[in-house]
Amino acid sequence: MAEKRNLIVGLVILFLFLGIGLLAVFAYFSSGAGYAETEDGVFAIGAKVAIVDVTGIISSSSEVVRQLKKYAEDGSVKAIVVRIESPGGGVSASQEIYDAVLEAREEKAVVASMGSVAASGGYYIACAADTIMANPGSLTGSIGVIAEFPVFGELLKKIGIKTEVIKSGELKDVGSPTRPMTEKERAMIQSVINDTYDQFVEAVVKNRKMERQKVLALADGSVFTGRQAQANGLIDALGNQEDAIRLAGKMGGISGEPRTVKEKKYRRRTIFDFAAEEIFGKGMELPEEWKDLLSPGLKYLYKM
Repeated sequence: MAEKRNLIVGLVILFLFLGIGLLAVFAYFSSGAGYAETEDGVFAIGAKVAIVDVTGIISSSSEVVRQLKKYAEDGSVKAIVVRIESPGGGVSASQEIYDAVLEAREEKAVVASMGSVAASGGYYIACAADTIMANPGSLTGSIGVIAEFPVFGELLKKIGIKTEVIKSGELKDVGSPTRPMTEKERAMIQSVINDTYDQFVEAVVKNRKMERQKVLALADGSVFTGRQAQANGLIDALGNQEDAIRLAGKMGGISGEPRTVKEKKYRRRTIFDFAAEEIFGKGMELPEEWKDLLSPGLKYLYKM
């Protein structure tokens, strides 16, 4: 009897440990993306320049804002380089990162470094930095706002689908894809675009210390190379990312070649990714930024 009881207890303990192990594996594979901090040396202690990446279509501000705040409060970080490789994106997300850069500037020097493209919302963010540096061939500018609303009402009619809308006000379903926009709706959307456009222009005027009329002459959506942007007063200097790091180090009082620190994004495949591949095959999932891009809304976005 005692042997049977011991066997049962042993099996219970075994299954308990197996269950804990399976939960640990599940937690690991469902944890998805994260950030790990990396430095340019194993013993990279002391004064450093932090690098914060703004990459791709700007659909969210939370991670960039978090990093800017962290490095602004880190005593070992003497300056920050905001590396921008982005055509812009959502208006609000761009503005939130812009505000975070301004707040970081209150604590330490901030240099914006432009990659291949730092346009529209990407340029909006750069305006908040103490200094903007771009490669001669970087594409920047594209000061303006865009909103797009797909219309496929005629297609729905052809396949026998119609929609009925019950709304609280005349403009409640503005931008509906099932019908053309009315003149009143178009005027309302245009007024919103005009206001957010003015906010963009004001940010450039304030931070670049330029006359409003000069900014307006450049703010028709035009893109500029880095060299053209410098000639127009939109950026301060030409140089690559290493040049920006050295400049930031100098502005932060670091002598010699500055050490750097940055967070590197990693992406573990989740258990849900494996399941989706089994059901739908590989490559079926849209990136989050593209999901945001395809949704209606105002955007500081450069489009070729």
